[in-house]
Amino acid sequence: MGPQRAGDIAVSTPERPSPTALTAPPAPQQELKSLRSALGRFATGVTVVTCLDSAGERRGLTVNSFTSVSLEPPLVLWSLRRVSPSLEAFERASHFAVNVLSQEQVEVSRHFASQDPDKFAMGHWSEGLGGAPVLSAAAAVFECESYQVMDAGDHRLLLGQVMNYRDHGVAALVFQGGRYRLLGEVL
Repeated sequence: MGPQRAGDIAVSTPERPSPTALTAPPAPQQELKSLRSALGRFATGVTVVTCLDSAGERRGLTVNSFTSVSLEPPLVLWSLRRVSPSLEAFERASHFAVNVLSQEQVEVSRHFASQDPDKFAMGHWSEGLGGAPVLSAAAAVFECESYQVMDAGDHRLLLGQVMNYRDHGVAALVFQGGRYRLLGEVL
């Protein structure tokens, strides 16, 4: 793009490189490990995101990339690696549920992060919007209609519009520095 006129002031808008032009060569393994460690300093909550796949089977996995995006409309976002075997199920699902785990649900997090084929054997589950499984006793639950899926490096970003939510008023599980943590003292 070239210069544009804004009133009497010439505004130059630079050309934006395409996303492929921003792709860097693969980093050495040690550098990736160091970057992951530094990113792990940021504390996150722990969730189990669930949906029904195209065959009507329940799918779920542990996710800590969950965040709010907007209140009007109410949008949330989470990300999933492109190589995840669950990616297609979540990309095609009409709905998903974000179950924010409570401090008492560390084992649920570990179970859903494992390769166990019967993930829903742990916890008490009910059917939410679009059939997405909802975990009882979670700190909070956000039932979402799929809104948009976008590319972002080696991940896909999945946005959902919150259609229903519950806040159970209990402390959430925290993940920081590669370890589960309890919420600390209120400052």
